[in-house]
Amino acid sequence: MEPTKMIRQLSAIALLGIAGAFAAPAMAAECKATVESTDAMQFTTKSMTIPASCKEYTVTLKHTGKLAKNVMGHNFVVTKTSDVNAVNADGMKAGADANYVKAGDARVIAASKLIGGGESTTVTIPVSKLKAGEDYTFFCSFPGHVALMKGSLTLGK
Repeated sequence: MEPTKMIRQLSAIALLGIAGAFAAPAMAAECKATVESTDAMQFTTKSMTIPASCKEYTVTLKHTGKLAKNVMGHNFVVTKTSDVNAVNADGMKAGADANYVKAGDARVIAASKLIGGGESTTVTIPVSKLKAGEDYTFFCSFPGHVALMKGSLTLGK
């Protein structure tokens, strides 16, 4: 093969390789998130959309504060928005030993354990329990926290 033809072919192959490197990779759905909570009774996240392609969605809750869980504990509870107040009231009756979530409450889609400052925990949301067009809320069920510590959750496409 003549050298100039060989150089042209190698150059074409190299250009194809470079173009392939910049092609958009197939994007898999991100099926996890991290939410931080503070001693000022706040979640750093106010809304989240869960991709419908996820089978499960894992939320890591990190308490960035310093106060103990008996003083400023936080958890991450998911329910339909219409169930928040009733689930929260039943959770307060259940008490700290139950992580402020009534045992066996069918209205609770997912709930983490209660954590204090410097701790973290994870909770898995079964996406099959979510329906498109339904309003969901995530909140902290520690007594008095739901007023400030809540956000909207939706099922995406």
